[in-house]
Amino acid sequence: MSLKSERRGIHVDQSELLCKKGCGYYGNPAWQGFCSKCWREEYHKARQKQIQEDWELAERLQREEEEAFASSQSSQGAQSLTFSKFEEKKTNEKTRKVTTVKKFFSASSRVGSKKAEIQEPKAPSPSINRQTSIETDRVSKEFIEFLKTFHKTGQEIYKQTKLFLETMHYKRDLSIEEQSECTQDFYQNVAERMQTRGKVPPERVEKIMDQIEKYIMTRLYKYVFCPETTDDEKKDLAIQKRIRALHWVTPQMLCVPVNEEIPEVSDMVVKAITDIIEMDSKRVPRDKLACITKCSKHIFNAIKVTKNEPASADDFLPTLIYIVLKGNPPRLQSNIQYITRFCNPSRLMTGEDGYYFTNLCCAVAFIEKLDAQSLNLSQEDFDRYMSGQTSPRKQESENWSPDACLGVKQMYKNLDLLSQLNERQERIMNEAKKLEKDLIDWTDGIAKEVQDIVEKYPLEIRPPNQSLASIDSENVENDKLPPPLQPQVYAG
Repeated sequence: MSLKSERRGIHVDQSELLCKKGCGYYGNPAWQGFCSKCWREEYHKARQKQIQEDWELAERLQREEEEAFASSQSSQGAQSLTFSKFEEKKTNEKTRKVTTVKKFFSASSRVGSKKAEIQEPKAPSPSINRQTSIETDRVSKEFIEFLKTFHKTGQEIYKQTKLFLETMHYKRDLSIEEQSECTQDFYQNVAERMQTRGKVPPERVEKIMDQIEKYIMTRLYKYVFCPETTDDEKKDLAIQKRIRALHWVTPQMLCVPVNEEIPEVSDMVVKAITDIIEMDSKRVPRDKLACITKCSKHIFNAIKVTKNEPASADDFLPTLIYIVLKGNPPRLQSNIQYITRFCNPSRLMTGEDGYYFTNLCCAVAFIEKLDAQSLNLSQEDFDRYMSGQTSPRKQESENWSPDACLGVKQMYKNLDLLSQLNERQERIMNEAKKLEKDLIDWTDGIAKEVQDIVEKYPLEIRPPNQSLASIDSENVENDKLPPPLQPQVYAG
């Protein structure tokens, strides 16, 4: 999908969101622009072609080896004797290569294949051997209660689902693409069986498939989301680093038709960011898609309030890019890959969920390839902004058109002054904190010096050399004392 950057903003033709094979469904960059159905067909064709080429290469090498071996023999007898050994060696080698090729390409066989089940040893289901989480128990109960309304068809669906989970337990060593292929085959088989054998209406099939997806993906989530065998985590870190480096991008650069000065619009932008971040907390692909859908609807409402008219697709994509840049959702690439691999394909090919998800993939692709031309900047300015040497300046007063409102000019001038005052206040606060720290250090230093002096020269209180005079001792002052009292006796 090619993204076109024009002076008026970012523009993507709606036809470019569709499958490039022309089937009418939504395509996906992860599927090279195909929809889920066409991608699977192309994948099978490419795989069959690869198998055929491997067979032809093996046969050609064997013929060359056989001709080289035959020409190296000098006598007919020795040639006959050794040729029989060569035939035996060739047969063993051919059998080994055939077995290797079959093992390599056997992962895409259908889950219901009896051969695949016979090859794997019988073992109890992991869901029985391990203690399930509270959420898994809740989802299991809801799934069983849901299937009870379908009676016999529900019992058959439950058996197929349990068998699929056991089969996936044995296939955990396979690549994530092969596990995804097995899951997509299971979705297709169950849906076709319900429509052909069970005669279930299409709208009920969709509801059943949603419940099946919720049940199996809740159980498989921790094994198939961002597995260690893939580079999903590396891609997550790369896109997060890329978004952090683009923190300076403004809505004006992207031509975003959203005015965050309006309180209602600001609230919608916050809700959209919250929804796109909340996507990572969900375990079911359908729930993750629901977060993307809610985020997109908040964006459309914000554009509608700002412009006082319904939003267009050309307004939506740049605003979605701005929301992603502002929110920097965690594990963005892992969530996109998880939805692509394990979501019910019908949701990604049609409907609003598929449309919004395709736009999100386009937004991420644009962010990864964003350059100076995309933002209508010079390469020099773009490099300086990316390196952090400087930040974009606000619109200067001399750049205003003569017809611009004086009040708007004054407002931007006041905003610039406020920005300068804010910088000065930050400098003063930093200097005040530094002064406070210096005073504390000085006080601590003085206290330490006093303590050292007291410890070095301790205070000693010595008793006087002469003892205190007794109160009855003779002294010159005694003459001035009054005579002592004499006791008197009273008769009577």
